[in-house]
Amino acid sequence: MTDSHFDRQQVRRNFGRAANTYEQHDALQREVQSLLLERLGFYLETPERVIDVGAGTGRGAALLRKQYPKAQVIAMDLALPMLRAAKKHSSWLKPFQRVCAEATSLPLPDHSVDVLHSNLCFQWIDDLPALFGECVRVLKPGGLLVFSTFGPDTLKELRAAWAEADQQPHVSRFLDMHDLGDAMISAGLRDPVLDVDRYTLTYSEPRMLLKELQGLGATNADRERERHLLGKQHYQRMLAAYETMRVDGRIPATWEVVTAHAWGPPPGQSRRIAGGGEIASFSVDSLRGTRRR
Repeated sequence: MTDSHFDRQQVRRNFGRAANTYEQHDALQREVQSLLLERLGFYLETPERVIDVGAGTGRGAALLRKQYPKAQVIAMDLALPMLRAAKKHSSWLKPFQRVCAEATSLPLPDHSVDVLHSNLCFQWIDDLPALFGECVRVLKPGGLLVFSTFGPDTLKELRAAWAEADQQPHVSRFLDMHDLGDAMISAGLRDPVLDVDRYTLTYSEPRMLLKELQGLGATNADRERERHLLGKQHYQRMLAAYETMRVDGRIPATWEVVTAHAWGPPPGQSRRIAGGGEIASFSVDSLRGTRRR
């Protein structure tokens, strides 16, 4: 998984450019957010620190602040313009902090997070060992990880339409639920539960879908993407291919959404680290009196 096929700088640029338009197009994101809020019901403690990774414009962080009024809520995103836009959702009555950071390198101490929440962000990270290893590092023992991500059937119609035009990747590739589950277990997360839902959104024409993807920042960030402007013929061939997929007069777009939760491992459970090997952490108190003469 370390041979990333995503261009991280392009992901950052795409979302930075979409900061002012994102909330005009985020109906699906808000629907999926409601599924994640339901999963928070599994966490029965009162959290001290809650983080929202890939917080975007801050809608989710504001909902977490409302759910956990006594907790420190931190919105984290790799795109600074998104965090600037999130300020409008951080009220003086229910404020949350905003931190620019990547999901694979969170600026937090070990075992300092009670709830780690992420709504439709993890699909942009294909180094799963680094991602879930970092989740394990920052979660307290028994802390809750809850996230959503896109699966491989997402935008399958658009991908098929582009395949009629040329053989270049125009639609980002997303990972299968089973790969996610295996990576979560390998990282040491406990009792993962994953579910898949499929949504079909419809549009008057293919261009409206493309406009929405651009407004969300969810445009192609594949390292192998074409770097130059596409010819008009390629674009027209794609549009013509997509037109053949109309259902009841509308253009369909499938979104495969994986929602999941898991728990931080108990103290002393080893965790894998980048480059191989494992680390096990114990409190000093737990080691006292265990040494035999």
